[in-house]
Amino acid sequence: MHHKRITLAITGASGAPYALRLLELLVAAEYQVFVLISAAAKVVFATEENIKFPSGNEATAAFLTERFNAQPEQIVVCGKDEWFSPVASGSAAPKQMIVCPCSTGSLSAIATGASNNLIERGADVVLKERGQLILVPREMPFSTIHLEHMLKLSQMGATIMPAAPGFYHEPESISDLVDFVVARILDHIGVDQTIMQRWGYGKK
Repeated sequence: MHHKRITLAITGASGAPYALRLLELLVAAEYQVFVLISAAAKVVFATEENIKFPSGNEATAAFLTERFNAQPEQIVVCGKDEWFSPVASGSAAPKQMIVCPCSTGSLSAIATGASNNLIERGADVVLKERGQLILVPREMPFSTIHLEHMLKLSQMGATIMPAAPGFYHEPESISDLVDFVVARILDHIGVDQTIMQRWGYGKK
């Protein structure tokens, strides 16, 4: 029985490396992770990471379990229409959910309560249950529509964390930039992390 549970939704914005690193560290932190992957996200993964997920949720879960050396059933992959999954109900869903990366289409649907698929419904559940919802949009520039949706969600209690890495830690690689964003996400969900040096530490 896993005592720490979280939902990780991966949508079709650019930013597959963020999702992979975040999943890796959630598994290392001994979370049971309910993973929701949109069809557009699979296209992005193939483009950015040359990863093609196998067909079927169980096969995808097995693929991710092997990749991250997870425990059996630590990674649970749910399809977009699995309305009987724990994620779909306030009585069973994890109280924390991260959408990383979060496309502006998903942002819009979550802001308006569309609930047309499990990602949207899962976010709606976390909001209505007063849980912790973190959205990691990756878009530039933001339109007024995007900003209005982010403001609306922030007023509902969601946390908006754009994938905007800093540079004060003197990054030397793309991985360092990815870790900056992932570290901030982990900070917000209460996971101890040492992948990023904090501001003011180690500096003269």
